Amino acid sequence: MADRSVGARLAGQRVLLTGVTGFVGQALLQLLLAEVPEIRLVVLVRAKGSESGEDRFRQLLGREIFTGIEGDADSLLGDRLTVVEGDLSDVPPLPGDLDAVVHCAGDVSFDPPVDEGFRNNVVGTRALLERVRQIGDHVHYVHVSTAYVAGRRRGFVPEAPVDHSVDVEAELEWGLAQRQAVEHRSRSADVLAGIRAKAERQHSRAGSLSVATATEEKRKEWVRQELVRIGGERARSLGWTDCYTFTKALGERVVEEHAANAPTSIVRPSIIESALAKPHPGWIEGFKMAEPLILAYGRGELPEFPSAPDTIVDIVPVDHVVAAVAAVLAAPPRAGAPAYFHVATGARNPLSFGVLYDAVRSYFDAHPFELGDRGAARLPEWRFPGAPAVERLLVTSERAHRVADHVIARAPRSDRVRELARKLDQQGRRLQFLRRYLDIYREYAVAELGFDDANTAALYDGLEARDRAVFAFDPRVIDWPHYLAEVHCPAVTAPLRQYDEVRKARGRRSGAPRPVAATAQPHAAAFFDMDGTLLSSNVIETYLWLRLQELDGHARFAELTRIARRVPGLVRAERRDRGAFLRSVYKEYAGARLVDLDAIADEVLSGHVLARLAPAAVRRVREHRAAGQPTVLVTGAIRPLTRPLAPLFDHIEAAELAVDDRGVCTGFLAASPLVGESRAAWMRQWAGEHDVDLAASYGYADSHSDLPMLEAVGNPVVVCPDVALFRHARKNRWPTVAWASPGATGRTLNPAGDRR
Repeated sequence: MADRSVGARLAGQRVLLTGVTGFVGQALLQLLLAEVPEIRLVVLVRAKGSESGEDRFRQLLGREIFTGIEGDADSLLGDRLTVVEGDLSDVPPLPGDLDAVVHCAGDVSFDPPVDEGFRNNVVGTRALLERVRQIGDHVHYVHVSTAYVAGRRRGFVPEAPVDHSVDVEAELEWGLAQRQAVEHRSRSADVLAGIRAKAERQHSRAGSLSVATATEEKRKEWVRQELVRIGGERARSLGWTDCYTFTKALGERVVEEHAANAPTSIVRPSIIESALAKPHPGWIEGFKMAEPLILAYGRGELPEFPSAPDTIVDIVPVDHVVAAVAAVLAAPPRAGAPAYFHVATGARNPLSFGVLYDAVRSYFDAHPFELGDRGAARLPEWRFPGAPAVERLLVTSERAHRVADHVIARAPRSDRVRELARKLDQQGRRLQFLRRYLDIYREYAVAELGFDDANTAALYDGLEARDRAVFAFDPRVIDWPHYLAEVHCPAVTAPLRQYDEVRKARGRRSGAPRPVAATAQPHAAAFFDMDGTLLSSNVIETYLWLRLQELDGHARFAELTRIARRVPGLVRAERRDRGAFLRSVYKEYAGARLVDLDAIADEVLSGHVLARLAPAAVRRVREHRAAGQPTVLVTGAIRPLTRPLAPLFDHIEAAELAVDDRGVCTGFLAASPLVGESRAAWMRQWAGEHDVDLAASYGYADSHSDLPMLEAVGNPVVVCPDVALFRHARKNRWPTVAWASPGATGRTLNPAGDRR
């Protein structure tokens, strides 16, 4: 009797695989290499940057999943494997002796920009099939799709073409045109005005160029989000859950046209998750559909889910999927009648959300996430209140977060405010996560689909006994509580637990800027801001230090009262434009003699200023000087106030008060104050004149208006920052330090006391 095993039927065949760098493609490649030794494989791999397709594939073969395969990369590429470098966007000619093609590649994101979804799932499929037809009609084409091409329908889904009358060509033309249309719309005055207004609220203090940069970044993000929104809306209008399933369904129509003349099989897995057994239990690459939700639940961040406990969630292990693909590959249908196979579990071994929840909760009860000082994460207790109730809870939380964010952004800076901002940002990220994933998964969570798998079951039953063990895809063998709690959850949580350990170690080291090199670096310099960085002071406070020296008790009270009335307006001005704010304050110096201000700074304020210096800041300045690096003070404070700091710095750049021919201050400045982008521009000019490499230099500042200064150097350090700069520093992983003034130093506005 002839050997009818899968291995025997595939022996000697030359098969092209696409998508081998992806999750399913890797698993299929490993299975065929391990279990079908006489098959010859061709892989389509695109180059990436300077790496060729073959170099990328060699690195792939070095992964743990392929360690049990006989032979190294060189021998495999010489005997069993051939790399064709190319991409689905431009498919190269394929080897003319192919017997079959398995197409695993494609966009697997549930919410891709609409043009990308069409390009990957429709255009790419069509381009590949055009190359396949050039070889001949004998090539067996196996297309890996998804069971969810069925769309938003309910009930029984047959292994057959999806019933719809969508005009593929019209939708394809529309979808591909959306990128240009949205790009054009993003540059309209109405859209740009709204985007720029948001950027100005966040970055106006840093300067116009910072606003412009942020505006363009936000415009690009708006384009992406709009393309995602458009694709989702069009998909739902035609009866699909999202752009992914919509474009996958249209891709199937392209495949069905090809099937009229060539043997064609369409494999439709449901939700693919980690391996049940091969290459080892729990093997998974990256996050798939359930992982983000499982991890969020384990960290106490998923309070509810919009599903019913008895709704079926159709999950299938990846090794079952690729085993079914191998069996399909070995059983080509006749031309003109494409074969369909649902690789799913709901029909013969259904898993409900209630069982899924119980298994995941039991795992985290036994193996909780540790959340630092807070101890074990507290697990939410799901009551499955339904999608409308979950949506109301999320909307209420989003509204409360917006109010809290508005308050925190305007609160005076302090350690407590920064900690509140950190917690608020963390909560904001959780809410964004919940919004995105609940929007994506809501349809899947309430879908009441039953995927018929009669063809798949018949295929499995027709295998020889040994093949049923080697190419196992019978869903009835899956013990769901065991698989979820003992196989899947440990596998998907392991990377996050490792990351938490790394983050804890990094947290113990964080807060300290990079040490200053012990050896001289003549091409590096250190730039320091003054107010709020070296010492706890501000422009209004230092003005009062000088002004109150010449006033008696009653006049002092009147001056303090007058300035207090101006503070709200000055604060608003400072948020809008720091340069205008400084000019407004420095008008108060009109009529003062500059030599008198210098004298007050030398005779009265010198000790007070030096006493207010943060000891850690002084040590840092001295470290830079000891390393041979020039120290530069760049401040918007007036020059008299910097006189006590002259011994610490090699150069001081400060605001110069304009005086008349008698040396009396006019209330204006001799030059524009160095704030925001002008400070960074001055640093670049000074660095060029003094042979300083800014990329090797250091910058220290405390305010969001100093952002250009910090971005101008290679080693930015944030000191006791305001909320906006604190958030930027956390996002960019800049070191943040707290340089506190000595605790015994008073916060007096009149350092000379009653002495006249």
